[in-house]
Formats: sequence, structure tokens, C-alpha cells
Amino acid sequence: MPDNADEPSDGIDLDPVALEVLRNQLEGVADEMGEVLVRGAYSPNIKERRDCSTALFDADGRLVAQAEHIPVHLGAMPAAVDAVLDLDPAPGDAFVLNDPYAGGTHLPDVTMVSAIDRDGEILGYAASRAHHADVGGTAPGSMPAGATEITQEGVRIPPVRLVDAGDPVDDVLELFLANVRHPEQRRADLRAQRAANERGAERLEALAAEHGIRRLRAAFDAVIDYSRERTAAEIAALPDGEYRASDALEGDGVTEDPVEIAVTVTVDGDALTVDFAGTDEQVAGNVNAPLAVARSAVYFAVRCATDPDVPPNEGCYEPVSISAPEGSVLNPDPPAAVVGGNVETSQRVVDVVFAALSDAAPDRVPAGGQGTMNNLTIGAGGREGFTYYETIGGGAGGRSASDGLDGVQVGMTNTLNTPIEALETEYPLRVERYALRSDSGGAGEHRGGLGLVRSVRVLDDATVSLLTERRRTAPKGVAGGEDGVPGRNLIDGEPVPAKVTRDVSAGTTVAVETPGGGGYGDPDERASEAIERDADDGLVDERDGPSESADESE
Repeated sequence: MPDNADEPSDGIDLDPVALEVLRNQLEGVADEMGEVLVRGAYSPNIKERRDCSTALFDADGRLVAQAEHIPVHLGAMPAAVDAVLDLDPAPGDAFVLNDPYAGGTHLPDVTMVSAIDRDGEILGYAASRAHHADVGGTAPGSMPAGATEITQEGVRIPPVRLVDAGDPVDDVLELFLANVRHPEQRRADLRAQRAANERGAERLEALAAEHGIRRLRAAFDAVIDYSRERTAAEIAALPDGEYRASDALEGDGVTEDPVEIAVTVTVDGDALTVDFAGTDEQVAGNVNAPLAVARSAVYFAVRCATDPDVPPNEGCYEPVSISAPEGSVLNPDPPAAVVGGNVETSQRVVDVVFAALSDAAPDRVPAGGQGTMNNLTIGAGGREGFTYYETIGGGAGGRSASDGLDGVQVGMTNTLNTPIEALETEYPLRVERYALRSDSGGAGEHRGGLGLVRSVRVLDDATVSLLTERRRTAPKGVAGGEDGVPGRNLIDGEPVPAKVTRDVSAGTTVAVETPGGGGYGDPDERASEAIERDADDGLVDERDGPSESADESE
């Protein structure tokens, strides 16, 4: 019979079997929340691409379980819960926020945090984050390439009650909807987020009834301790020392001047410190990234370089310390624009942390992946308007034991693509080409993955925004592997900058050629059968290395 006493968890020890059962039950709750959100959402951006994340927190705001959705969402979600805790939530309350300076990442990512009510006390928190296709601002899709302050990127929502003790606060919702394009779509997607959080509450309450409050709280402590111990042990297995790296973004959307990101990673026993001293000051354009975004990127890279199978929760993060100078591009002061920081700067942070760790964990760190999300937004305002948003996959870097994957999301996102049938049904767009970009991966003993070509014809007058990277600088090969091929953006066949917003007329074609990944190891060591297979499949030509341009793939 479960112990239902509402007391601390002291004195309850969970054996390994009980711990594993409860851990999987908690993670199952987070997974089910994600399924409810995807199935209940209206916009293709959530229901098709799955650009959303869900997680569970205990009553103290500690992350205890998360669905394996979007890395840049999940590492930053604790900041959103912390911001809500500062407002003294009551049982049954739900808060909504998107402010990057108060728990958010960038404005299109709207987070809902619900305080789970059990007998008048907070049992824990259910949280969901979803990328809404539009939240206002100067351009449809709320991702204008030339933004210089956050007000141009959309409506900014500090943590505010959307549900008060179980009752909806309609005026807050209406205020938000009055400042966005296509408000009924936003309303429907927020309903899906609330439903997801309510499902999390139902399932967590059921676990409390099954196991008892004390045992459930003991499970919260135990899963966090378990992840902390495993992460610390993985870090302790790395050689002590300081590891440095730097890389640069290709402009900020206002100028094309490089924006440097520098890092020093220090391994000292079972602790790891990541310091971004030397990173450039915040810039005029929108590649500034809130510190929570930088943290997400670091956590992702460290998990990849240690053991990705460690259960993702608060314990994974505790052995890792992260700092960035105030007023830098990784810790900007408001009202700096940040929409590109979440999607592009986060990718470069992953690249530099991987580069720094490559000496400490050479067998775990891949060659450079495409290093960008290739953000494409096409939209129009007005009653008959639309907003299409897509992140487009590319090449993953070659690894010590295998080739890089072709045409996948790399780094801080793992969204799906929008199926062509759904895209053409929902929007006045026609996909004219969608294919692997042959010969774009770097040569190596294990070649880099191939990029993609996605060409879309716009059937109505619209505004196009592109936020991309790796158009001038190639994804790096390692251990003798060659670099991948940089990407290209074209409007009606003419190259355009990596970051651009442009009005286009009906009939315009927008093509995005995404970068290939870098190769791993000496190309002369590549197995002959692998070379023949790649040539037979049309992935590469007869040469050992990548071509100067992938134009022939067109």
C-alpha cells in the first residue's frame, strides 16, 4: 500500500529496480506531454515539424524528466521555471512567457509553466515550449534578419499568469493575440500547450497516488543524484587540463563583419568549467544569444562528448559551470535583438565547445557539422496572410567509426521537415526541388554527410527572411579529413547574403543549398568499397574530395 503521507522523502531508499521503474515513469510522462502537444497543435510548425519540447520539474523547480525533443529548448527550460518561481505561483496556476531576458530563448518560443495542484499544494511543474509561427514584429514569422532591438522581433511577454488557480485569465490571452498575425492559430497552439501541461499534471498525480508522495519525492532526488554521479564520472574520465577554441559567425544581419566566439574548457577532476571570456561584445544585429541559450549549447556538447545515455535532468548540469561576460554576444543586455542567437549562435557555441573538447575526447567528437539551422521564413500579413517557417537539414560531420549522416538536423535542433504535401496544402508555396546535395560532404576515411537542396516557389507576394550560417566558412574536417562545402542562398537564381529579409513577388523562387559536414580521417584511408558505393549512389563523384561547388548537383 503506498505511503501517502505528505512528508519529506528522508529515510526512503530506492533500490536500482525501483529507481529504474520510477525514472522511466517520469520520462514517460514528459514524452506523453509531447505527444499531446503535437497531436493537439494547429500549425504545421508544431504538428508536422515538432518544433516543441516538454518537461517535468519538482516543487523546487528542479528538472526531473524531459522528452528528447529540441536541445536548445530543453537546456534553457529551467530558466523559465526559475522566472515563474520568482512570482510565487499557487497550485493550479499556469504562466506564459517568451521574454529572452526573463526565462525565454527568443520570442517565437512561447513557454507555458503550470503548477500542478494536489490537495492544495504544489506537487511539481509541467512545462512546454513551442515555436509559434508568428508573434508579431516587423516581418511575418517574427524572424527579421536586420532587427536591431527586440521590439522589432515581436511581442515580448514576461512571465504572466494565463491561468489563475484553474481559471483562465482571458484578458492576458487577448492582449497577446491582439499583437500577432493569425491569432486564431496562436490561440489553438496555446490550447495544445495547456492540454499538454494538464496531461502532465494528471499523470504526475497518478504517480503520487500509486507510489505515495514521499516515495515520489525520493524518486525526484534519486534520479537527479543518479544523473549527477554518472555525469561526474564521465567528466572525471577526461584528462585534466585547459582546452581552448574559437570560431566566428558570418555577420550579425546588419554587417557581414565576423563575430568571434571564444571558449576555454577546463577539466578538473569530476568538474568541468566553460568560460566564454574573449567572446565579442554584443552586436547591433540579432545574433546575440541569452546566457540560457549558451548554456543549452554547452550541455548538449558535453553530453555528446561524454555519455548521451545519462538521463537528462538537473543532475546532468550540476557538474558543469558556465560563464560569459556581461554585455557579450552570449550574455547581452536588453533591448538587444536575439532571434538569430537562439537558432544560429547556439550552433556556433556547439562547434567551439566540440573543438575545445576534441583533444580531451577525440573519439567522441565528430568533424564539423553544417553548423546552422538554415532558417527560412516566408509569409504575408493581412486577413488572407500566411506564415511558413522551416529549419532545413544538412550534413553531419564524419565520426571516428562512421560517416556523417546526410540531410539531417545537426546540433541544437532535431525537428522534422514539413512534408511537401502538408506544406503545399497549407501555404501558397510549391516545392520544386528537394534532394541531397551531391558531393557536398568533406572527404575522409569517414566522409561528411551531404547537405540538402530545397527550392520553393512563392505563389503570392510575400516577405522572405533567411537566417543562415556557413555560407563563407566551411564546416571543418578533423584528423586529416577535408572540409565540407559551404551553403548558398538564392532568390531567382541570384546569391543573397546569409542573413537577409526581402519582399518578393508571386512566382519568385527561393532556393537553400545547405552545407555538407566535414570529413573525419585521411581520405586515402577510406575503404574502396565505400568509395564505390558512394559513387554508385550518386552521393559523390569519382574524386576523393569535395568539389569546389555543388552546382553540378542541380
